[in-house]
Amino acid sequence: MFPLFQEFPPLRFHPIFRSYLWGGRRLATDLNKNLPEEGIWAESWEIVDHPQAQSVVAEGPWRDWSLGKLMETYPGSIVGPNATIVQDSKSLRFPLLLKYLDCQNVLSVQVHPDDAYGATLSSPDLGKTEAWVILARSPGARVYAGLRPGITKQTLREAIATGRTEECLHSFEPRVGDCIFIPAGTVHALGAGLLVAEIQQASDCTFRLFDWNRVGQDGKPRPLHIEQALEVIDFERGPVQPIRFSTDRISTSEDGADVASEVLVRCDKFCLERFRQPGLIRFAPGTFRIVTVPHGAARLESALGAIELAKGESALIPFSCSSTSLVVQQDSSVLVASQGIELNEQRNAS
Repeated sequence: MFPLFQEFPPLRFHPIFRSYLWGGRRLATDLNKNLPEEGIWAESWEIVDHPQAQSVVAEGPWRDWSLGKLMETYPGSIVGPNATIVQDSKSLRFPLLLKYLDCQNVLSVQVHPDDAYGATLSSPDLGKTEAWVILARSPGARVYAGLRPGITKQTLREAIATGRTEECLHSFEPRVGDCIFIPAGTVHALGAGLLVAEIQQASDCTFRLFDWNRVGQDGKPRPLHIEQALEVIDFERGPVQPIRFSTDRISTSEDGADVASEVLVRCDKFCLERFRQPGLIRFAPGTFRIVTVPHGAARLESALGAIELAKGESALIPFSCSSTSLVVQQDSSVLVASQGIELNEQRNAS
């Protein structure tokens, strides 16, 4: 399908820091990010290929290459011939985005459209399905995920107009380690006091329903997108519950020990696994993978080299990276995201 093919080692990128009014400094204190000395920093975009931001390779023979340039030059090597990739007016784009979020204040109540709706926008984008993993929480911190039972478009519209939006939202106090899956069309907000890892489609398309009556850095309320949000909400979905533990795949380590993989999310946009037992896991070929280490440390090994990942660090394992394995250290947690399950099943069946 693609004329150029190049074998790649695992790739590490420079993180991209984003400042929003709800951020703080925990990306530095909890995840060892080298933040600027001043300011509040809400997000660290670890791996991204989007018009809003471009990850740049930090080291090795591909140093200073952007992920966008890699996708433009070697798309089949980065994502494989069967992966879903984004075709915009200029190039092919990498389909997923990995980030960390420091939520010192509650985020706006929002919803993301699906791919079909995103394609109709004046600046076409992907829809946005995402998943959060709770890394740390302050006492009383809440997650808002989905609508309460019985909420319709009309009841939500009336609640927004009368300042009662929060009454329509399903919420709970998450535990550290919880995964929350937010398909496109799900109303949601992260509450104050949460540190989160997020995997999502590579989209920056968000419609705000409610912003807790606060103002932005310019002293004015931030824009709301109520009509667009009401148009894309899936009112049939209802409350979203946390995924607390799901071990349904066992890998065999190099020394013969079993290493449990928690498969947190399987959907058509991505799969998300977590490894919390020390050992060596050999990855099967056939997909790209994003790896990040929210706790502890890990090592990625391949035929073309190895890299050490400390707490808070991330890497991309391209499709063409052969003989790749993950070494999880003691008292560590590693998240691994890969392409959607429907494409995996189609490939394995062919």
